This record gives sequence, structure tokens and C-alpha cells, in this order.
Amino acid sequence: SLHEEDRPVVLKLLCYFLQDEAIAQVEGMDLHKGIMLRGRVGCGKTSLMNIMRAYCPESFRHTMMPCRTVSHTFTKKGSDVIDHFGRLSFFPYTNVPRIFCFDDLGLESPAGYYGVTYNVIAEVLLSRYDLFVSHKMLTHVTTNLNSEELEGIYGNRIRSRMREMFNLISFTIDSSDKRK
Repeated sequence: SLHEEDRPVVLKLLCYFLQDEAIAQVEGMDLHKGIMLRGRVGCGKTSLMNIMRAYCPESFRHTMMPCRTVSHTFTKKGSDVIDHFGRLSFFPYTNVPRIFCFDDLGLESPAGYYGVTYNVIAEVLLSRYDLFVSHKMLTHVTTNLNSEELEGIYGNRIRSRMREMFNLISFTIDSSDKRK
């Protein structure tokens, strides 16, 4: 069931995924940007992003991808992983971009490949930012971290790009842990 304190978050998500321009304008949402859904551990970020997949057409439907899985896969396959989520991230035989929701942004570990350590998600975000500018490629993320913590992990260059790429939707501080 929907918790009353989460109603504003759910309203914004539904407005976005249903592409409701009138409500988006009232809520200050840009329907041409992705979503950064921020909140405490257990508040329902991942669950809501999974539910929202059902409310949009297939070409606008995102694929959930845990950030730690992306980093782990990089240790096995190298830069092909960055290409997979970046420049090769289009539906076959089209220029329609694939939309990913990178889950638990900022909680992944740096990944090594042949002795070199990379911040894989930073590289993926930079690649997707370039494609956001050139091809309107949307990206969504969920995170428990605030903007200062994200800047500490990814740097101010990526934080600046995040402002351009994402609508920030935050749960309130009193949003309860739904896993209890």
C-alpha cells in the first residue's frame, strides 16, 4: 500500500512516466531529462522504479541495472561494458536509445581490469551524458547519497552533468523503511 508521506514522490514519478506535460510543469519536472530518485535505505526507490516500467511504452521503458553489477562485469570484460551502456546502447537497427536505471548509484566499488582501476559508473555516466546531448539518451538512477556525497565519489564535473541529465526526486527524511 502507498504510504502517505510517499505520495509526492509517486505523483512525480507517475507524471514523468505517463509523460503528463501539465502536471510536469506544475511539479517542475523536465520530461526530456532522466530521473534521479534519492532516499534512505529501504524507502522503496528500486521497487517504485520497477513498478513505473509498467506505465510507459516499451521504447520509453528502462532496464534496471545495479551499479555493482556493472562494475563487477567490467572486471571480466573491460571497456566493452562501458560501450554496452554507452555508445552501443541503442535498439537494433535504429537510433532509438536504450534507457537504463542504474540502481544504488555511488555504492559500487572501483573496478580493476588488467591492473588499472576505473570508476566504471563515472565513465558510463560521462558516455551517456554525451549521448544525452547528442541523441537525447535518457538515464535514470537511484541513490541513497546526497549531492555532496556523489560529488565526493564522481567529482564536480560529473555532478554538474547530473544536474543537466536528471530531475531530482527525493523521499522525505521521515520516509519509513518498507523492509521492516
